[in-house]
Amino acid sequence: MNPQPLFEKPIRIRFSHCDPAGIVFYPQYLIMLNSVLEDWFTEGLGIAYDDLLGVRRVGTPTLRLECDFKAVSRMGDIVSLGLTPERVGQSSLTLNYVCQCHDEVRFLARQVLVFTDLNTHRSMPIPDDVRAAIAPLLPQG
Repeated sequence: MNPQPLFEKPIRIRFSHCDPAGIVFYPQYLIMLNSVLEDWFTEGLGIAYDDLLGVRRVGTPTLRLECDFKAVSRMGDIVSLGLTPERVGQSSLTLNYVCQCHDEVRFLARQVLVFTDLNTHRSMPIPDDVRAAIAPLLPQG
């Protein structure tokens, strides 16, 4: 059993997510991950993701991504895609994701993001407001 994610969103699997075999084409899961990430910043942390990138010019590109595909999802399924922060570094953030339908895990992912200045495309320290919003959500110990 996987621990309950700190932030999760229901996603209806659509025709556009599926391949000719009738199951989710795996790159579509990565698009879903990014959607949940954006919603987490905006709804979960109270930091508008579009403002972070657009006005503040702070990017969050993926540095590392690991995925384990456990079971198929089909058109019409409503999956729950959730994330939990694992670690905050100087300029990086590690997140764990779980996608489930009812109690069945469909896929798991671990993502390391790096914060960058979108004007220079160089890494930068995590902004103070972002760090402050995430800190209480991190596992203790």
